[in-house]
Amino acid sequence: MTQGLGRFEYFLIKLDELLLAASRTNNAALYLYENDCRTKVFMLQGLCKLYAGMHNEKRFLKLKERFKQLEDLLGAIDYYDSYLKPFIKEKKLPATAIKFITAKKNEKIAALNTLLLKRKWINHSPLRTKKIRKQLLKMSWQTPEKEAELIQVFYKKSIESINTFYTQTGDNFTDIETQLHELRRKLRWLSIYPQALLGCIQLTNSKIKDPKVAKYLIPEIVNSAFNKMPPKKNVEEIIIIEKNYFLALSYTIAALGKLKDNGLKYIITTEAIQATTKLTEAQALKKAYELHGLKTDALKTIMAKAKKLCVPFFEEKNLEKMIASF
Repeated sequence: MTQGLGRFEYFLIKLDELLLAASRTNNAALYLYENDCRTKVFMLQGLCKLYAGMHNEKRFLKLKERFKQLEDLLGAIDYYDSYLKPFIKEKKLPATAIKFITAKKNEKIAALNTLLLKRKWINHSPLRTKKIRKQLLKMSWQTPEKEAELIQVFYKKSIESINTFYTQTGDNFTDIETQLHELRRKLRWLSIYPQALLGCIQLTNSKIKDPKVAKYLIPEIVNSAFNKMPPKKNVEEIIIIEKNYFLALSYTIAALGKLKDNGLKYIITTEAIQATTKLTEAQALKKAYELHGLKTDALKTIMAKAKKLCVPFFEEKNLEKMIASF
């Protein structure tokens, strides 16, 4: 088995275990959500994105869409559920708004259950993963040496694409979803690939003395398990990334995530209010701020903080320095 095929198989086995267990429950979608299926699907989606950039583009992109369908719905469930729990506890939203958010969560759960059956992901035999394995056997897998070279090229192109996106939209944030959240998604893939590649990418024990990077090296980031690379077991070619700049990336992803989560709190509240009243979107947003005890334009403040975070990060060229050893 080639290294690339082995990486897919590693996560497919984990996905199979969840799918088989889920198929024996009364609510497969809820089981998958509550047992972190999203992480496994993220890894498989990441591998598809990466390998599509190296070879068999159409085939891998088609597979990516299969995994993305699952991930999108798991993410939608999480979106409503993660806000619903604190909203219920805080007792700040009217009962009609809570009922609306609960209904949206259940709607996404039902949609995922429908997809699982329609695409034959479940039913006591994960038929979809069997087909995926057959498709993977047909891929033009590269040698470890060539693959390592192509991964480095892929990283460079990904960073160029992120820089272009940021230049066009990110320097002046005006929208949570299409700008702040989308930029974070793009950055996050750079940190997901090393985990999905199972040891192919390792970090240097960086001794670089860069005063500009020190502000990112907080204990929460330095000690994060997600910033520890998988062991390089049975890996023939290793790719080295500069550790401190990878940690700078991780810090930025986490900081943008906190801003995004805070912003979406007001957006989901606005959505719930507008759906259960006759208020306009602007009126519903104002009401959302009031319910959360705010008098200022919180979204505008969040955008300003995102800009303050991103301007130095990109000006310092942390992404380019991260792959300087390539």
